[in-house]
Amino acid sequence: MQGHDDDGIRFAHADSWAGTGRLQLVSRDAREEHEADALAPHATRSFGAGNRAVAEEPDPFRTCFERDRDRILHASSFRRLAGKTQVFVFPEDHQRTRLTHALEVAQVAVSVSRALGLNTALTEAIALGHDCGHGRGGHASEDALSPYVDGGYDHAVWGADVALASLNLCKETLDGIRNHSWSRPAPATPEGEVVSWADRIAYVCHDFEDAVSTGLVVANTLPDLVRATCGITRGSQLKSFITAMIDAARESGRIGMTSNTADALAAFRKFNYDNIYMREASRSQAGAVIDLLRALVEHYHANPDDMADAFPGGLAPARSDAALHQAVTYVGGMTDRFACRQGLSLLNYDPARLPRGIDV
Repeated sequence: MQGHDDDGIRFAHADSWAGTGRLQLVSRDAREEHEADALAPHATRSFGAGNRAVAEEPDPFRTCFERDRDRILHASSFRRLAGKTQVFVFPEDHQRTRLTHALEVAQVAVSVSRALGLNTALTEAIALGHDCGHGRGGHASEDALSPYVDGGYDHAVWGADVALASLNLCKETLDGIRNHSWSRPAPATPEGEVVSWADRIAYVCHDFEDAVSTGLVVANTLPDLVRATCGITRGSQLKSFITAMIDAARESGRIGMTSNTADALAAFRKFNYDNIYMREASRSQAGAVIDLLRALVEHYHANPDDMADAFPGGLAPARSDAALHQAVTYVGGMTDRFACRQGLSLLNYDPARLPRGIDV
């Protein structure tokens, strides 16, 4: 199992034959030159090491946005998305997590960007990183943590400015992450705008599919406009929305969606809110999440030594503003399971008060 040597080169298989057919490598510089001609006029071009807060040497083969994508893939805040709620707390095997949501957003966004001649590496980096600032328990975490953050806890801003800050990402990547939510200012790049749409397309379609699979809703109860425009299966729905974005760009030269299909997407999203996100069980679960996260923040604010492993550079004094920021950072990064276990072990939390569906 050590591989096979041939004239000083080791190959994985005894009968390996694969190669590039040429000896000349394709440098980053050459690929950047190709972007200048191949991408759409307003697409974001890669250049050198990229526009970063801390200057770096460029990579010989990867573009700056490819490096951003790779850094996000290896980041702990990205890995922890696997243990965070999308819709269902502590999901079953076939239900989405916040991580699989990010992957599906990336698939939708890259499909659109590739067709429009945009920078797919930047698109993918923004999509993969867009939810790295999300706390556990879905959007309830924002309500839980907002009282402790000036201006409120916005997962998009927190992701760019806190959760991913150590990665020294390009300003275009950070802008797309910070502004992917529709309530935020428009992203500064067309790639960021694509991700804003892809996020909504992906979660509307896959949250509905998960809800159907668990029996919460029935597929043929979707509004007539939705069924007539994009059907009742994830495949047909994604195809309709992606195609409508490409058609809109072809007609207008801008990032958007044809109006009739956008109306269907809006009706689809409202159906999900009415029947999935805002159902009684979801509201009760959100309340349990808020209570637990706030209790944890208060504990760590008063007992920062319990966060020592997370801040090797040093802990702020108990009950200081800096300690509060560290507590929010720590709690905001927790997975569903870890937060519940911390509640039980540190706070002697009543198990009956934990969000339902958590296996502790």
